[in-house]
Amino acid sequence: MNFEHSDERRMLADTLNRFIREQYGFATRQRICASAQGCSREVWQRLAELGAIAALFPESDGGFGGAGFDIAIVFESMGRGLVVEPLVGALMAGQVLATVGTEAARALLAELIAGEKIVLLAYEEADTFADPSRIALRAERAGAGWRLTGSKSVVHQAEQADAFVIAARTSGAVGDENGLSLFLVPRDTPGLSLRGYRLIDGGRAAELTLGAVALPAVSLLGMADSAHPVMERAIGYGVLALTAESLGAMEAAKEATLEYLRTRKQFGTPIGSFQALQHRMAALLLEVEQARSSVINAAASLGAGRTLRERALSAAKVTVGRVGTLVAEESIQLHGAIGMTWELPLAHFAKRLVMIDHELGDEDHHLARFIALGRGKALAAGAP
Repeated sequence: MNFEHSDERRMLADTLNRFIREQYGFATRQRICASAQGCSREVWQRLAELGAIAALFPESDGGFGGAGFDIAIVFESMGRGLVVEPLVGALMAGQVLATVGTEAARALLAELIAGEKIVLLAYEEADTFADPSRIALRAERAGAGWRLTGSKSVVHQAEQADAFVIAARTSGAVGDENGLSLFLVPRDTPGLSLRGYRLIDGGRAAELTLGAVALPAVSLLGMADSAHPVMERAIGYGVLALTAESLGAMEAAKEATLEYLRTRKQFGTPIGSFQALQHRMAALLLEVEQARSSVINAAASLGAGRTLRERALSAAKVTVGRVGTLVAEESIQLHGAIGMTWELPLAHFAKRLVMIDHELGDEDHHLARFIALGRGKALAAGAP
């Protein structure tokens, strides 16, 4: 199989990397993170104009990409720039809208791709441990419509969203894959409240509380009680995006460390000439290449059957979780004390690498999932 990117993908990567280098430098990123909004609508619109959002969806849905490698290209660039705009949440929500395929859903997806709207998937709760079957937020029929009651946790950039795709339980018990449904909830819906806060790795997130939120029947996306496969696939797209973002952050941290080893001198010579440090750096480079291979495998498997696809995604998440933490630790140690300073981008790359491991299921969760899928079994309800 040929893993070389097409000319179009290379051009997209060059365009995004140039935009990040020239218009989304570290100082700009930090200013956006420190703002009350935590992200920039202007940057969001600019990313849309450059094709970053359209590349995440196929032509049939109004985009021009949608394949695993298209997604990987975009998010590797986002990782290199530590971009805080909510592309991962929008990708997952967009996949749901594309799968549902109703006229209203497709119209909203078109606005998302154009950068006119921000729509985010909100599925995780305090006790889900990244497992959709553990969703407890309830949706009950209320006349011709629905009533939603419960909460969602750590929805990135939720305060800037125009609408949410919210996963709820319409039947069954917590832990059942059956009985899940998806609802489109506008940001200004009465009864929906947000509690925002800053994240340690930049940007903002919010807890969503739905206090008996009344929704019309048309808010239901797809068939009631049958959303688990749709969610699993959408979350899988998010996992691929995070692994590619992690790879981009690793590359940036690695390049910064190599440059530091070439320029920092002790005893009148660059510290990169010390054999002990060369060995540590060589080992780190091999680990980063292993992470790259796992992301390539996940991207290539995105269109495969469920077991192959999900195992490849979980394997990549496990790998970038382990290697990302290693890159964060080694890069800071090879920099010495300066590696911990707030003014140096490296410390922020390290925080982002560690936090990616905990998003959409950490290393332990995906290792257990990889094993369970290999045995042809579903994860036991209640397993972290």
